[in-house]
Amino acid sequence: MANSRAVLTPQDGPKVLLVDDDVELAEMLRDYLEREGCMVALAANGSDGLALALSGDYHLLVLDVMMPGINGIEVLRRLRQQSALPVLMLTAKGDDLDRVLGLELGADDYVPKPCTPRELLARIRAILRRGALREVRQVESDVLREGALAMWPRERRAEWDGRPLELTSTEFSLLAELVRQAGHPVSKGELSERALGRPLARFDRSIDVHMSSIRQKLGPLPDGRSCIQTVIRRGYQFIKA
Repeated sequence: MANSRAVLTPQDGPKVLLVDDDVELAEMLRDYLEREGCMVALAANGSDGLALALSGDYHLLVLDVMMPGINGIEVLRRLRQQSALPVLMLTAKGDDLDRVLGLELGADDYVPKPCTPRELLARIRAILRRGALREVRQVESDVLREGALAMWPRERRAEWDGRPLELTSTEFSLLAELVRQAGHPVSKGELSERALGRPLARFDRSIDVHMSSIRQKLGPLPDGRSCIQTVIRRGYQFIKA
């Protein structure tokens, strides 16, 4: 996956692309977001939405899953082949399959429909705060190293045993947080706050899905264990070398 991202500064308000075939809902959300200082563009189908998302003109994409033609999952799949643009998925309420698949394909977060404009704005701001936090932490260290893992926060680049490690933006943030506290359990709540930029919601499985994906990409240690251990009732822990 290419690691391209629009080099934009949301000083005049974040530029949000909203892709949803429900035109009435999309216009209502746009009006609310614009009153709150966002600049919002709309697309009513996956093809147009993908083209706009790849233009480099936006800070964040809000993407509905259920659309005719190219649905949101396929748009996300194609987008992630070329861009790391942050993506917030709109999923049907109770549809865990779409949520899990979206996260596995590289979505940064999801909001179940129907959602309130206020909730959508809160999730957008959380993702943007996460990006701002990354910029601050990039100054902290040029490289994070633990065992076979090396991470360069400034470049959003990682290697495992000298080989490039392809991580989504969210996966990178979660793994970096575990590495910073290697040898100590990190709770899901702390990971959600520090890596996802939002409080952990009840029954939220997104952390677990992301961790499963990271484990698969890292592979097992020579002794067969995963370098990311689940600590019952305490969270996740990266094994200290």
